[in-house]
Amino acid sequence: MAVFCIFATPALAASDDPLSAINNLSTFVFAAIKAIGIILLGWGVVQIGLSLQSHDPSQRSTGFLTFFGGLMIAFAKEILDLILK
Repeated sequence: MAVFCIFATPALAASDDPLSAINNLSTFVFAAIKAIGIILLGWGVVQIGLSLQSHDPSQRSTGFLTFFGGLMIAFAKEILDLILK
């Protein structure tokens, strides 16, 4: 209980502008999505390496799908920015 009291800090907006709070939330969500994409990217590389070692074509295709899926997720914000501009 004491740890919660020590580390509990109120989340206050930097200004009275509600748009800045939405932008901060959007930045946080896209950072979390990028972290998940990078984890998938790394796991895809591991699967590709393991498939090359064991000569397993089905694991290799799964590894490449995971790798490219992680790549798409990691750069989702940049891809959306390119599409929307």
